[in-house]
Amino acid sequence: MDKLDRIFQMQKALDDDITRRRGLEGIGFEEWMQKDVLAITAELSELLNEVNFKWWKNKKEIDPAAVKEELVDVLHFFVSMCLRAGFTADELFEVYSSKNQENFNRQNGLSSKKGYEAGGV
Repeated sequence: MDKLDRIFQMQKALDDDITRRRGLEGIGFEEWMQKDVLAITAELSELLNEVNFKWWKNKKEIDPAAVKEELVDVLHFFVSMCLRAGFTADELFEVYSSKNQENFNRQNGLSSKKGYEAGGV
């Protein structure tokens, strides 16, 4: 089992435990996705606080461990969303790989999508 498969497996176990422990069995797909998007937004806000975005405050030393912890929190909710959407780790990898290639094509002016023509600034 590769690491992404293991992450998906661990997240499913955590999600199942939280759902059972907190009595959340009746929540449907749409509401779960909304909750997960809100949770990711909250975690991204916590990450933003770790990297001195508040120009009106004195800067603090950035704690790389805290930054990594917030990124992992984002990953938890992202993987939950993937699981709820029916993604497997393999399918996520395949779709990511395809989209990554398309993004390179766009930057190289090789995409038929408007707004990515070569030479544009």
